[in-house]
Amino acid sequence: MNLRKLLFLGASLVGIVLLGSLGYVWLEGWSFFDSLYMTVVTLTTVGYGDLAPTSRASRLYTMALILTGVGFMIYAVTSWARLVMEGEIQSALGRRRLLMDIKKLRDHYIICGFGRIGEIIARQLRERGVPLVVIENNPETIATLSESGYHFLQGDASREEVLKEAGIERARGLVAVVSSDANNVFITLTARSLNPGIFIVARGVEPGSDQKLLRAGANRVESPYELGGRKMAQTILRPNVTTFIDLAMKEDVDLSMEEIMVAPTSPLVGLALKDSGIRQQLNIIVVSIKQASGEMLFNPSPGTKISAGDTLIALGIRQSLEALERLAGA
Repeated sequence: MNLRKLLFLGASLVGIVLLGSLGYVWLEGWSFFDSLYMTVVTLTTVGYGDLAPTSRASRLYTMALILTGVGFMIYAVTSWARLVMEGEIQSALGRRRLLMDIKKLRDHYIICGFGRIGEIIARQLRERGVPLVVIENNPETIATLSESGYHFLQGDASREEVLKEAGIERARGLVAVVSSDANNVFITLTARSLNPGIFIVARGVEPGSDQKLLRAGANRVESPYELGGRKMAQTILRPNVTTFIDLAMKEDVDLSMEEIMVAPTSPLVGLALKDSGIRQQLNIIVVSIKQASGEMLFNPSPGTKISAGDTLIALGIRQSLEALERLAGA
């Protein structure tokens, strides 16, 4: 709406100047340039006096031009100024509101880089209701972020002040997926120094970058090309297994695979799997248990006891998994 109004005002002003000039060409017989000059100095109320109407008709025309054109010019200029100021004020208020919303976030994730991979990660997290902040430095991408409704910051994610603004001290995890492995190393180093307990996943593409990222403080390093290659190989070797895993990981189907941490206050603590009711009552399969020590138990036996801090890798329908999450105190 504002753009149409600006275009209308601009076109109307050009029309007044053009008609004013043609009027002097017809009434005074001046050249178009002289007529244009006379029209501009009249509308801007400068009035140098080097050109002046010589006939009564030209003077009446000039008075009419001043009464109509000058008033319209003042209105156009003030409208332009108002629209510009309103846009700047709205932008400033929106920016302030965004920063205040980010300050309220707790246990959120920070995604550094909103390329193809970063966009997929952000979309997956948002679909699960996970709070997140995106840090991006590309002005063109910022417009996309603004339209998408993400919490975002424009800046260099390797700078301490930018990470602090994103709430690095309160964040649960950080994902470094900018295009450069070197920048991901710097981001990881800075994030780890600001929050020693944060979980960091970094993207590594170049050979040897995974070791550098791990030494910098990343908990996990993933290569999109390696993951893609493995997935394609598994599709060839084990197509049915791949189809099943894809189905279990989709968001729009009932069957899902989830990891659920057992809280110390959960009634499951101290119970064996066969006595917990997870399989019998909830019809959930516990595929694996990651113990608090970090040891991973694959296909745990029915007599395996559940301890506080264990993470259950479970497969079942989403409604049952949500019930298990409540039971586990997650």
